Amino acid sequence: MSMFEVTAKSHAGAPRKENTLRKRERLLKALRHEEPDRVPISDFFWGKFKERWRRELGLPEDADPYEYYDLDWIVTIPNMDPWIRPFEILKDTQEEVVVKTGFGAVLRKRFDFPMPEMVDWEVDSFEKLERVEFDDPRDRRRFFEGGDNQIAGVGDGFERNSPPWIDTVKSLHPDIPVFGSMMEVSECLTRLVGQVNAMLWMAEHPERMGKVINRIGEHYLECAKAAMDAAKGWLDGFVIWGDVAYRRNMFFNPDYWREYFKPWVARMVEYAHQNGLPVIYHGCGNVKLIFEDFIEMGVDGYNPLEAKAGLDVVELRRQYGHRIAFCGNSDITIWETNDMDRIRPEVLRKLNAAKGGGYVFMSDHSVTSNVSGRTYDAIVKLVREYGRYPLNLREYDEPDLA
Repeated sequence: MSMFEVTAKSHAGAPRKENTLRKRERLLKALRHEEPDRVPISDFFWGKFKERWRRELGLPEDADPYEYYDLDWIVTIPNMDPWIRPFEILKDTQEEVVVKTGFGAVLRKRFDFPMPEMVDWEVDSFEKLERVEFDDPRDRRRFFEGGDNQIAGVGDGFERNSPPWIDTVKSLHPDIPVFGSMMEVSECLTRLVGQVNAMLWMAEHPERMGKVINRIGEHYLECAKAAMDAAKGWLDGFVIWGDVAYRRNMFFNPDYWREYFKPWVARMVEYAHQNGLPVIYHGCGNVKLIFEDFIEMGVDGYNPLEAKAGLDVVELRRQYGHRIAFCGNSDITIWETNDMDRIRPEVLRKLNAAKGGGYVFMSDHSVTSNVSGRTYDAIVKLVREYGRYPLNLREYDEPDLA
C-alpha cells in the first residue's frame, strides 16, 4: 500500500460526527493562527509501518492509525497520471514487480526495499517532452472511477485498482477532516522524465523548457480545479504536492522557479481559496530561498519542513512569525532511534512553534517502517498531554516565542 493510500469505508454519505466538526475547527483555527483546544496532529504513514504498528500493539488487520488515534486530518489523492491507463506489468515475481504506469515511467518495486526505483521513461528526449499531449484533466476517470494510478499504486508497497477517489473522500468525510490534493509541475516532471533530465533540459533549453512547464502547469491547474469541483462540499482543504529542493538548496535557480513554476501554484491557491479551502503545500528539501514567495501566494501552511534539510520550525517561527502556518518538522531520524530519551525533547521543543496557533504536529516527512509502533503510540500520547492550551512545555519552553 502506498503511504498516501486510504481505503473507502462502507458508510459513504453519512452525516459528519460532532467530533469530526471539533477536529475541523481545531485544524482551521491552527491554520488561522488561533489557539484551539490543543495542537492538531496527523501524519502520512508507510504501509510497512502500519503492519509493524498493528503487530506490535496487537491490533486487528484492518486497524488504521487515523481512526485509532482520532487524528485531525487526512489527505486523499485522485488519479494524477498524465495518461489514464492500467499498469503494464513487465515483470512479476515473489521478489519484485516492474511496471509501466500512466506517467510512461517504468518502476521497479523490490518488496524487500522500502521504495520503488524509476528505471526508464517513455518520454526520454526533450523533443518528445515538447510534443506530449495529456489526457483531459477533467476526465471523469480521475475522480469517479477506480483503476491503476502511479501515486496510489507504487510506493512502499504495490497495489492494483485503487478505489474511486470520490468514494474515498465521501467515506472519510463523516469521521475526519478530508483534504484533496494535486501535484504541480516539478512533481510531474520527476515522474514523467526524471529529475536529472528535467534539470538538464532546463539548463540546455531554458526558454523552450519554460513553455513546456507552462503547458504542464496549465494541465495540473485544470486537474486541481476539476478535483475541487468534483468533491465540492466534501473537502476541508487542499494539498499541493511539489518537491523543488534537496537537502541544501533548490533544484534550480529561484528566479527560474518564480518565472515558470510559481504562477501555476499561485493560481491553484487562488482557486482553492475561492472555494473556501485552506491550502497546505507539501515540498521536501530546503526551500528557504523561496519561503517568502509561499507567504506572498497566500499558502496557509507548509509541510513537511524536513529537519534533515536543515529546517527548524522553532527558528522558522522566529523568522516568519505568524505569516504562515507550519505542518511537520519533527525529525523522523530521531523517531527511528525508538529512544524516548531522545524523542521526548525533540517533540516538546518543536511544540514551541504552536504558541499562538499556526502549527500542526507531524513528522518531517512520513512515518517509516523503522519507527516502532510503540514509539509512535508514545509520541501521540506526548503531544496530546503537552499540546493542550495554554501550553506548558516545562524545561523545553522557549519563552521568547510566547
